[in-house]
Amino acid sequence: MRALALSLVLLFAACLQPVPSAQAQQARAGERADFVLIDKSERRLWLYQGGRVIRAYSGLQFGDQPVGHKRFQGDERTPEGRYRISYGNPQSSYYLSLHIDYPNAADRAYARARGRSPGGLIFIHGQPNGLAFDERIPGDWTDGCIAMSNAEIEELWSLVPDGTPIEIRP
Repeated sequence: MRALALSLVLLFAACLQPVPSAQAQQARAGERADFVLIDKSERRLWLYQGGRVIRAYSGLQFGDQPVGHKRFQGDERTPEGRYRISYGNPQSSYYLSLHIDYPNAADRAYARARGRSPGGLIFIHGQPNGLAFDERIPGDWTDGCIAMSNAEIEELWSLVPDGTPIEIRP
């Protein structure tokens, strides 16, 4: 009887322990991406270090108009081409974000020639703040950014330094 009571007390105490939050795999010592490749049609992202893939992610989410290169502010397209990750924003409206330096000179010139703004503020980011950590909005929903799960962006955050080149393919 005493053993049963002790077992119940230990079980109850275990239930009161905080549950650890889900943790993404963090960068290992010496592991740092030096190139990011995104294929929009495959909805995949690869991180490279020294020409070797160190991580791959699938199921990326894009703007409401995912096909085609971003040309103008409000077109809800995700840019295509070569850019750089310019900085990380831990205070984003989404769970972490890595800024892509869109628009480049060609993007600005194209929009200016048509009397329009090319837009900007394009990021790779997690899900909107306020959702449960493991929750995900279905489908394409950004205004041109690249969204992934919170665990995935947390991992990217630890692996991708400012200045990393990124290529976004159709």
